[in-house]
Amino acid sequence: MWRNEVLEIKTGPENEIQLHGRFDASQADTAKVVFAMVNETSFVDFFQLDYISSMGLGVLLMTQKRLKESGKELILINMNNHIREVFKYAGFDMIFQIK
Repeated sequence: MWRNEVLEIKTGPENEIQLHGRFDASQADTAKVVFAMVNETSFVDFFQLDYISSMGLGVLLMTQKRLKESGKELILINMNNHIREVFKYAGFDMIFQIK
């Protein structure tokens, strides 16, 4: 588990990553380290994520691009409506599988 002041990232079984709190620029460095360790198709659970900034989107996008090169991907699950709209407006709903 990685935690800083407003973002908590938990890794679980079955290639699951849980995001809790706010994912903004101040957490980007921590998140980059965690997501750099992801090498398999993984589920990113947004259930307890309240906010994501463009920097957070960038970390996920970099990870998705790297994984796609080896036929893997991030699958995003349990988004609230606000975060789902952010992904839609950014066009990320065309880049990520969102369930």
